[in-house]
Amino acid sequence: RRVDGYGRSGATSRGFGKGGAVSVFIDETTRVVVQGITGRDGSFHARQMRAYGTQVVAGVTPGKGGQRFDDVVPIYHTVEQAVRETEADTSVIFVPPAFAPDAIYEAADAGIRLIVCITEGIPVMDMTRVVPYVREKGARLVGPNCPGLLAAGKCKVGIMPGQITEPGPVGVVSRSGTLTYEVVHQLRNRGLGTSTCVGIGGDPIHGTGFLDVLAAFEADPQTRAIVLIGEIGGTDEQEAARFVAAHVSKPVVGFVAGQTAPPGRRMGHAGAIVSGSSGTAEEKMRAFRDHGIAVARRPAEVAELVAETLRGAASAA
Repeated sequence: RRVDGYGRSGATSRGFGKGGAVSVFIDETTRVVVQGITGRDGSFHARQMRAYGTQVVAGVTPGKGGQRFDDVVPIYHTVEQAVRETEADTSVIFVPPAFAPDAIYEAADAGIRLIVCITEGIPVMDMTRVVPYVREKGARLVGPNCPGLLAAGKCKVGIMPGQITEPGPVGVVSRSGTLTYEVVHQLRNRGLGTSTCVGIGGDPIHGTGFLDVLAAFEADPQTRAIVLIGEIGGTDEQEAARFVAAHVSKPVVGFVAGQTAPPGRRMGHAGAIVSGSSGTAEEKMRAFRDHGIAVARRPAEVAELVAETLRGAASAA
């Protein structure tokens, strides 16, 4: 038996939680367990999630089982116990990077269907083992090194600021947390609002990518337009552009961060480093344009471009 990152043996495999299937991963029925709920970040964001209306039904901190967080949320030694007692179906992880991989393993073993890992700094080699393991268990991993997800007016799992969101027709998927907040705020000011925001994270290896989220937005009746926020490094944006051209009927607006980044220097995220022409912002923006995606040069232009594409789509209809 594997020893998990909390210093205890991993939970055994069991069935999924009872959360219903949703097209963009979370909604008002989502039942969340917070791994690391008694830590500084876990406790702060657990309160923020509860204040937004999220059903935070359990916390996990080994050694503190039997206690209650804020006198309300029960704390368990293991995720397996939390799932068994509360029927949690989603986990959000606030665990230090040395222990976060085993926290993901434990959630997957316990039958959690959606695992959101906020932790930054997990070694890439660890993630090469974690990602296929989670997929074999039939779970979805969002992250690591991500801000999580927010279904406007329904649920938030992670660290996105709920006060800047308003329900609306625009789905947002992004590699950058802070740019997500900027764009969501501007969409709200423009009177548009968002359906779901998904931060996939900026690490080279992550569980959920652009293609997964684009497919979910295409299937989601609430989402009428999509904002795709990329950044330098890798070829994820080029792959997303090809997917949009082949499989997405809804208008898409793109933005690429790092347009002035020098080659060979990492900018912020572990995956944001230009190595070869394919990783440059200019190449990614060219791919967007070539595949019918409207491109914003600055974050401030995104909301207006979305409004224009929605007007165009309405006129065409």
